[in-house]
Amino acid sequence: MKKIMFSLLTGILLLLLAACTRESNQANNQTNSSSPEAETQLTVKAVNYEFDQQIYRLKVGVPVQVTLDNEEGNHGLRIPDLGVKLDQAHPSTVITPDKAGEYEMSCSIPCGPGHKTMKAQLIVE
Repeated sequence: MKKIMFSLLTGILLLLLAACTRESNQANNQTNSSSPEAETQLTVKAVNYEFDQQIYRLKVGVPVQVTLDNEEGNHGLRIPDLGVKLDQAHPSTVITPDKAGEYEMSCSIPCGPGHKTMKAQLIVE
């Protein structure tokens, strides 16, 4: 009976050790494979039904940390052509715009009667 209990406890400990090691490796992989380090920052401030600027500018090929700052209300930021979707749970991301052009920015969370007009433009030069 003691041998069975010892074997059972040893098996459980090995399973726990394997699970902890796997979680630790996954966390390290996520940290090491993150986005490139940002060289510049773009903070977009949102208040009810508008962003703090109508036009934002970035440089082609320069990694930038895009951050949404909700100053009033509950808003999101979407730039579909650059794969950006920010909200209060995920307020920041690093992107590297690789193509010059004009990109539409809009609020991604229905925020009231002015939601449909809550837009801005991002120009990548």
